[in-house]
Amino acid sequence: MTALNEFTGACPNCGDKLVEARYDHDNFDVQAWLQDLKNRPSTLWRYHEVLPIYDTDNIISLNEGGTPLIKSRRLAATLGLKHLYLKDERQGPTGSFKDRQATVAISALVEKDIDEVVVASTGNVAIAYSAYGARAGIHLWAFFPQLTPNDKMREAALYGAEIIKTTGNYDQTKQLAASFAKNKDIFLDRGIKSVAAIEAMKTMAYEIAEQLGTEFHDGEKWRAPDWFLQGVSGGMGPIGVGKGFREMLDFGITDSMPKMGLIQSSGCAPMVEAFNRKQRVATPVEESTTIIATLATGTPGRAYEILYDYVEDYGGHFISASDEEAFQAIRVLAQQDGMSVEPATGVTFAGLFKMVREGVIKPDDVVVVNVSGHTLPVETRILGEQWQKLIDLSETPTSPKVPEASLISAVSAMPVQLKRVVVIEDNQAAARLMSRLLEGRENCEVYLAHNGAAGLNIMREIEPDLVITDLMMPDVDGFTVINTMKADDGLKDIPIVVVSAKELTVQEQQFLDNNIDMLLQKGSFLDDSFVEKIISRLN
Repeated sequence: MTALNEFTGACPNCGDKLVEARYDHDNFDVQAWLQDLKNRPSTLWRYHEVLPIYDTDNIISLNEGGTPLIKSRRLAATLGLKHLYLKDERQGPTGSFKDRQATVAISALVEKDIDEVVVASTGNVAIAYSAYGARAGIHLWAFFPQLTPNDKMREAALYGAEIIKTTGNYDQTKQLAASFAKNKDIFLDRGIKSVAAIEAMKTMAYEIAEQLGTEFHDGEKWRAPDWFLQGVSGGMGPIGVGKGFREMLDFGITDSMPKMGLIQSSGCAPMVEAFNRKQRVATPVEESTTIIATLATGTPGRAYEILYDYVEDYGGHFISASDEEAFQAIRVLAQQDGMSVEPATGVTFAGLFKMVREGVIKPDDVVVVNVSGHTLPVETRILGEQWQKLIDLSETPTSPKVPEASLISAVSAMPVQLKRVVVIEDNQAAARLMSRLLEGRENCEVYLAHNGAAGLNIMREIEPDLVITDLMMPDVDGFTVINTMKADDGLKDIPIVVVSAKELTVQEQQFLDNNIDMLLQKGSFLDDSFVEKIISRLN
């Protein structure tokens, strides 16, 4: 085994450049360490014993790490998930999870007395390295592919980095950066092939396990989630996170490994395509069509093999989502849970929606999503240019005249008859969400029932115009509700909408086809047309 400060960049035995750090923990008292952690600051360097720095005086930090694990409310209810958590990496010093990579990588460079570095980046890495490099007095050369937003390059320049924008894609830009570093004899940061990068990312796993331990075990025990989800390009993040969870399992800190949900843009998805073909080696994508530059790695190389093996050993799923689905997911997350995220995270959530609809992720699963960065540089792609309404007050009279014709039209257009809707849903958060959406329409009066028996009683009392019901409920389930309604002359003609996350058998699907008006899978109505779909059944 080679010491890190003697490492030349490749395995001395096989020559492989993607290597794994191991630590001498023969005298490591895990329980004493866990106890000591309770008194340490909540930055990622609280785990310095499992990070590749020999001397803590060399640490370059901006108090990164310790990001919150936020439990989703409205989005989780919409998806029918009981335990959906968002690891909010937007709250790092430069606004992305790459701050983890930067603090460890720049600290390692300080320890090696390196004062100049070359990096290829689609934005977040260069920004983070520029900030930490400025703090350490390390000069940065940052190479960007053509699709990188100008705002990201401008921010890196603000920290003093030398900015080189290319006309190529990310893979071509990495090759150019490597050639430049070699010709100028400048240290090249090799991203996923850097020991520091993988080790930095594993700190996210340590934090998640510690935070879920507080959530589920009052801090007395750490806990791994059932699923960890991330949008994937080169694969550094999930590889590092997987290594962190494996270390904790070996230490006896946790007792399970999470499944990995790995999502790529459908415009550049070599890992997904290989996984669907059951191949351990990915075929490179020559021409990327995604406009999400951070996910445009067409040649994943050994990283895919490592992730494929992880999924084979511990479970998981590869899936793709389009750029359009990603931008829609960004809007959904912002409007449901108040979090504005970058496109790579939008792809992750679009993949989450699909995995819930397909039954890959179950309602009781504990799911953690890496919210990897903020959306600020790309908001125009999400909202377009017509997101605001202008009211000209420059010539407004003191007592503005009401436009009578428009008022008459509006009153005439309002529904005269109040419509009554019964919502039967045992998940109270989901029930409240549907109630709020429906009550936003002036012609809807909503009656909530948290089980089938109560729902039937309300129906017999008020004779509703529409019934919305879940299928999976204790005691009287949705199928029983439907059967009872169809056998009752007073209820049999009421339109029925089923909203459920249940995986349906062929017989169940046939039953619903013959007895209900609409079936919505939880997670499939995450857009502005949901209410219209429901209300259409009232007209």
